[in-house]
Amino acid sequence: MTYEGTNDVKRARKHTLIQEYEMFRMQKGETILEVQKGFSHIVNRLMSLGKTFDKEEINIKILKCLDRS
Repeated sequence: MTYEGTNDVKRARKHTLIQEYEMFRMQKGETILEVQKGFSHIVNRLMSLGKTFDKEEINIKILKCLDRS
């Protein structure tokens, strides 16, 4: 319990990560591998806090995040 934090801390962390997920974009000069690693990190942390995702939702999100180049 001490390591995971209280419910308020978990809720705050989850909201922060959701905001990061929604605002996630490929930065100029980033490789696709770097984007994928950052995106996976956010999604995995959210899943550890109880958020569930559809595979289709994740696929669409990562494709929308990529730069046209």
